[in-house]
Amino acid sequence: MSLETKKPNLDSVTTINADGSRYAIHPADVKGKFTIMRRVTAAILLIIYIALPWIPINGYPAVFLDIEERRFHLFGITLLTHDLWILFFLIAGLAFALFVLSSVVGRVWCGWYCPYTVFLDHVYRRVERLIEGNSLKRKQLDKSPWNKNKLIKRGSKWFSFLIISLILAHIFLSYFISLPKLWEHMQANPVDHIGEFLFILSFTLVFCFMFGYFREQFCIIMCPYGRFQSSLTDDDTITVAYDYKRGEPRGKKRRIVPELEPAPEPVGDCVDCRRCVNVCPTGIDIRNGIQLECVACSSCIDACNDIMKKLKRPQGLIRYDSVNNIESGERKILRPRTYMYGIFILLGAVAMFYTLKSKARPFYADVARLEGSNYVSNEDGVRNMFSFEIINKKNEAMSFKIEPEASEEIQFTDTGSITIPKGETKKFTMRVFTTKQGYEGAKDVKFNIISSDGSTIILKQRFTGPNQFLYKGTAGQDESLNTNK
Repeated sequence: MSLETKKPNLDSVTTINADGSRYAIHPADVKGKFTIMRRVTAAILLIIYIALPWIPINGYPAVFLDIEERRFHLFGITLLTHDLWILFFLIAGLAFALFVLSSVVGRVWCGWYCPYTVFLDHVYRRVERLIEGNSLKRKQLDKSPWNKNKLIKRGSKWFSFLIISLILAHIFLSYFISLPKLWEHMQANPVDHIGEFLFILSFTLVFCFMFGYFREQFCIIMCPYGRFQSSLTDDDTITVAYDYKRGEPRGKKRRIVPELEPAPEPVGDCVDCRRCVNVCPTGIDIRNGIQLECVACSSCIDACNDIMKKLKRPQGLIRYDSVNNIESGERKILRPRTYMYGIFILLGAVAMFYTLKSKARPFYADVARLEGSNYVSNEDGVRNMFSFEIINKKNEAMSFKIEPEASEEIQFTDTGSITIPKGETKKFTMRVFTTKQGYEGAKDVKFNIISSDGSTIILKQRFTGPNQFLYKGTAGQDESLNTNK
């Protein structure tokens, strides 16, 4: 049974054979300081992912995207659909933060913090190693014919993948449905909550496919971040790199007897053991140079350091470094592009904080003309009816007062103080009236909506009525205008 490992090159992707078929990669396990740090980081991220829907902040989960009520609770802050403009700043800020990260340290995000990598390398592949064994045993299992042993191992692996995917899908759904409601729906007939059932079914199948079969293909072929990474990095970017000056030419150093043998050709520290290739999750050979498929996971660094330690040679033949530092010994972390990205982030932060200060409010308010009538006029005067809507976005009850702009001609109904419980909406009407003698035609009126915490929103609406001169020249005649007619 041939278990020869495919030799990576720069002309084609390792995971795709010459005939277009899939070449399965089974990365070997590796130990080292970077691997330990990655696993600790992944464990923290997994705990955060699982715990966020359970952590209450101001009466709601830390992250709760309530699609049904169209309210989004993020670490104690409640946003309505009217506040989604804030997402522009958040998304833009994250994008430029990734730009800075990529320009300085390459695809460290992909190898250390990306949710896809965390699930694939630290959940699914760990389970696969536990059931099917190390990389050599997994390759042997691939090549072996279907028998009882292979059926049990593959069946156990895919059943485990299915259970894990089901759990992850339910956790993901808990970000959109409260945990008590989710638990209630889980115990009910799936037909009664067909939307949630299809959501769980779809994401379970997607997780099984992506992490059980498609795997590193997503990082290499589909991930948009990996596509534009090459435009964000340069020769000063610190990423996983092979010190070819020290490692080349490759080969094993051998002992000779000077009197009997000629001096051998000098060789570098790289013994061409291919350990760095065997542990790579995307199947590349880092010795061929920086490549698009590399996710900077540092597995090859730990693998090479382990070999160097056994050979009693200096570690760091493969390390986090820049191309320029390896070639000339000069390292530039801060350079024009990092300054430019930093300036963009600063400008975005200033714009966001200014916008939040000037526009963000703990409540939403709106005013509209009462449906069905523009105005009513008679001998006493002209009357308009306005409908108000106030949404309390805070996670505590708030009181509101409507204070119209002072005017001698226009009179307002005093609504008094209105108390709205947390997260609820209140609708009410207000009558705006002017006498016949004081009527001066249509004009804008302003309403100051003042909350108990001092926040104020100013609303403006048009006070309408009949033609001023015709109306005052007509006595004893009622006039009303219905917008539905």
